[in-house]
Amino acid sequence: MAKPLVLLSPAPQRRDRIFTPAALARLRSHFDVVDYEERPDMLDFARRLPAAFAVVGQPDLDTAAIDRADNLRAIINVEGNFLPNVDYQAAFRRGVRVLGCGPAYAQAVAEFALGLALDLARGISREDRAARSGEEGYLSASTADSILLRHADVGLIGFGNLGRSLHRLLEPFAPTVRVVDPWLPVAILDEYGVKAASLEDTLRASTFVFMLATATAESAHLLGAAELDLLRPGARLVLVSRAAVVDYDALYDRLAAGRFLAAIDVWPTEPIPLDSPFRALGNVIISGHRAGGIPEAFQSIGDMVCDDLELMKKGLPPVRLQAAEPELVGRYRNRPVA
Repeated sequence: MAKPLVLLSPAPQRRDRIFTPAALARLRSHFDVVDYEERPDMLDFARRLPAAFAVVGQPDLDTAAIDRADNLRAIINVEGNFLPNVDYQAAFRRGVRVLGCGPAYAQAVAEFALGLALDLARGISREDRAARSGEEGYLSASTADSILLRHADVGLIGFGNLGRSLHRLLEPFAPTVRVVDPWLPVAILDEYGVKAASLEDTLRASTFVFMLATATAESAHLLGAAELDLLRPGARLVLVSRAAVVDYDALYDRLAAGRFLAAIDVWPTEPIPLDSPFRALGNVIISGHRAGGIPEAFQSIGDMVCDDLELMKKGLPPVRLQAAEPELVGRYRNRPVA
């Protein structure tokens, strides 16, 4: 029998970054793969779309395109966001699963977030910079503001793939964990042994706060001036999700006043402007949106694609990629990653 047709158009990802040679060979062994990275041709893509079993990538697919795709069973975004370039409702109406690779990044981002928190707790990178300029402090001379993560009050704002991955890493520290996530019932949080809490109570009570929420219409500037003022003096704030959820002007004012410390991996404008005032702050760890994009995370995407497409070929549901949900996908305000 003929193998199902898969149209591969991964840009801005690169094929060889997300598919190891073994994964690509596996994909081609099960499917007839037309690779538009090798020869971009969107006219040919449109011609083949009605026969396609799956699209792997994030080309624009409007209502008309999806309605013509009689055999389409999956659209797999390998960039990392559910972008507004697909008519999701048309896909759902026709039984097309729209899947994303977000889970591939969760462990990498969680480990990075933990590293940032430990750095904020102990001044690791700050004292490295001091030592390089000949101003290092020895023993207790540079540890007056050091704190322990063990038994600390921790707030997680968001408890999706990333929040749950981070929670597993935090467990050996035996913290008290409060979680803010309006998309989850209390029973789910109880199963993880965390406390469901309001945003206000979490900010007031936590020494370490991790911003893990996705960007939606409701979460824009979720941490604004009033919310940032609730943080304890000397608190540690870790930002690794989406820049849109924080008011960066208000954040800068409070960091400049020395109210708390922060580690920031996501920015309203990327690359970070050279004249950004954040660059001059000593109580900020600056990172250039590098928490999740590591080789192991990228390479896991190809394996996830193969696993789920092979299941779907057998008439089974996908289990590894994240499914776009009809109730949620219209709320996202994600931007493409450069």
